[in-house]
Amino acid sequence: MIEINAKLKIPRGAYRVQVKGQLRLPFALRQKRRVRARLVSGEQVCLALPRGEILRGGDLLTASDGRVIEVLAEFEKVLHAECADAAQLAKAAYYFGNRHVPVQVGDGFLRLAADHALEETLKKMGVTVTYVEAPFEPESVAFMGNEHDHGHDHGHDHDHDHGHDHDHDHGHDHDHDHGHGHDHRHGRGGKH
Repeated sequence: MIEINAKLKIPRGAYRVQVKGQLRLPFALRQKRRVRARLVSGEQVCLALPRGEILRGGDLLTASDGRVIEVLAEFEKVLHAECADAAQLAKAAYYFGNRHVPVQVGDGFLRLAADHALEETLKKMGVTVTYVEAPFEPESVAFMGNEHDHGHDHGHDHDHDHGHDHDHDHGHDHDHDHGHGHDHRHGRGGKH
């Protein structure tokens, strides 16, 4: 069995790369580090990726035998949420994102994993919900320059290390102190 152990960091199309296999996975498996799966061809593979790696449709992976494998986002049952009021849809995206619920943001719609509780919450927000079969590609905070943001806004620039790792998984709501190791008590001028 071949091992798939790295994601190519180059943008798709930057170089001519010969793909020699495809791996179709739902989102739940595309966010796991270690997975046994089968390529579209039927060949069994073992995914062993570095921590914090989330795979997206179109990503290219390298296998232990030198092959480049393309990731395909599997079609799956998801909640498709629409609302005529763009502000209400943005509030729903914010609500779920703030609770670490994976949300895909599209042009005039949101998509979330199929879940009855999420469906009921969306309906209470005045959002129209249907179920669709589609690839689920939730947003990532990686484009903001970090893997995980806790909303640390202390009214000053951060030119110092917080002393804690943001490369961890949260499956729960939380309001806890991270013990930054530096003092945030500022005078009126906001200076250290």
